[in-house]
Amino acid sequence: MTKETEQKELGLWGIIAPVKWQIYGAMAMAAIGSIAWIASLVLILPIGREILGVSPDMGRLWQLWGLMLVAVVVALVLRTLSFRTAHLGAFRLEQILRTQLTTHLAKVPLGYVITTGSGALKKVLMDDVLSLHTFVADSTPFIARAYTTPLVALVLMFIVDWRMALLSLAVFPVGMVAMYYGTKDFATERVAYDAASEQINRTIIEYVQGMQVVRTFDDGTVSFQRYHDALTNATETMRNWAGKSQTGAYIARTLFAALPTLAVVTPIGIWWVYQGWLDIPTLIFFVFLAPTVAESPVNIMWLNQLLNQSSAGAKRIGVLLNEPILPQPVNSNAPRNAGVTFRDVSFTYAGREDAALQHVNLRMEPGTVTALVGPSGAGKSTVAQLIPRFWDVNEGAVLVGDVDVREMSSDDLMKQVSFVFQNPYLLHDTLRENIRLGKPDASDAEVQAAAEAAQAHEFIINELPDGYDTLAGDRGTQLSGGQRQRVTMARAILQDCPIVVLDEATAFADPENEAKIHAAIANLTAGKTLIVVAHRLSTIQDAHQIVVLDKGRVAEIGDHDTLVAAGGVYAGLWSKFSEAQDWGLRRNSPPTANQTGEVAS
Repeated sequence: MTKETEQKELGLWGIIAPVKWQIYGAMAMAAIGSIAWIASLVLILPIGREILGVSPDMGRLWQLWGLMLVAVVVALVLRTLSFRTAHLGAFRLEQILRTQLTTHLAKVPLGYVITTGSGALKKVLMDDVLSLHTFVADSTPFIARAYTTPLVALVLMFIVDWRMALLSLAVFPVGMVAMYYGTKDFATERVAYDAASEQINRTIIEYVQGMQVVRTFDDGTVSFQRYHDALTNATETMRNWAGKSQTGAYIARTLFAALPTLAVVTPIGIWWVYQGWLDIPTLIFFVFLAPTVAESPVNIMWLNQLLNQSSAGAKRIGVLLNEPILPQPVNSNAPRNAGVTFRDVSFTYAGREDAALQHVNLRMEPGTVTALVGPSGAGKSTVAQLIPRFWDVNEGAVLVGDVDVREMSSDDLMKQVSFVFQNPYLLHDTLRENIRLGKPDASDAEVQAAAEAAQAHEFIINELPDGYDTLAGDRGTQLSGGQRQRVTMARAILQDCPIVVLDEATAFADPENEAKIHAAIANLTAGKTLIVVAHRLSTIQDAHQIVVLDKGRVAEIGDHDTLVAAGGVYAGLWSKFSEAQDWGLRRNSPPTANQTGEVAS
């Protein structure tokens, strides 16, 4: 086990370890500042006794006042410095954690990112990191003060007058019982509340990303229902939590406040002064110091809640950081050609019982076109995604150029395989940088040549305000679907990988864009090994081989004519596809007199 892994398993304090010295410094300054503040209160005793003495010594009084002023100044300065140090450490921790998380996410299997979902990842990267920022910035100095102040004060109170010290603790037994009942279910309820909050994050992202569909097809009553339900669930969870804890918490907060303790200490202390059992400076000392001790349990209670909340966030961060990265070979082997082979591959998605692929054997020769077809859920996309190693197979091997993909580094594999998704994704950057994404050192001339081959150059120059420097918008919203697809094609052409995996790009294209995208595909795949997940069977009739998948197994392999003649799964798919092609909108005949019930005059 590496030192880094051990640190992640330490929980909250392990996660915040990168800034531990700033935390320790802030806590030390806060603790010393608390002691200085208590010292200023202790000086009330000699000052009061000097003032009430028979002949006050003004020189001694000024010395005591000076010491009190110094103690107060030291307390304020150290408190300010402790919070400044803690906040600087918190900002540094936030930077470190987000860098670690994003770097680690880039190394885990891409399939993990896909299946985890944006809502859960956003909560870890944003909310949980922010909760640790808050903990380090505000809670770590508070920890030092919350424990140092009452402990030191209580010791001094017993030294000064043990009777008054016990009197100051009179409300504690009832308050501690109430606090126990107010916090006993915190861990369980916190887990439920965090799960509800994660669901809210997920539905908000879904709602915003699907806004075009929502506003087109719905007035908000149906599409907003998922968010409403998530919000209602979170509210109910919080209400249940409050119902279980609010009575005990309210009693504890009431008892562990200054007023109840003062209501006990002050009248009894005054009576003891009149009886001659207590002097006035001691009474004043306890009036100032007893509330500090009395309020400490509530402070510690809230601190424990912050600790539990931060610990839950740290646990999720630790889980993500401990997610195994995609193993990389010590020495990356170079592929010998652009062929792709599946050798007895079986694969099951994590958390599922049914296998996505079972004993799949395939050979895709260099420079050939292989189409993957089959019913929904047959395993087509899984085959395509295993080639660029979105996941590692459970059994068997996927080979690129006769080399197991697990024996190639991710960088070397990505130089061999381009994956063109059906739903194109563009960064909120210029089109030039979006095309350059797969080859950052490409020249402007190379970018333009790739755009020309992808049939994108013309619309970039003639239709966009800033040409290649036009911002694509969030997720490419400034462009049409066909334009986005051609830009991603240009990206793949510029990358110039010998193997292209294509999730058919023309599935939802209009006729004009479809023709241009087909031309772009032709330029992209010229002389390359092409594996295409086929949605329109008409586009793959000329493929060298068609692989028909059914329930995770290879049902048939052959060319179009052979498979149609065989009368198997592919023939059935082709028949349904042909029937669908004959469908169309037809104009009904004008209604006749018999149909309308009207008689012509």
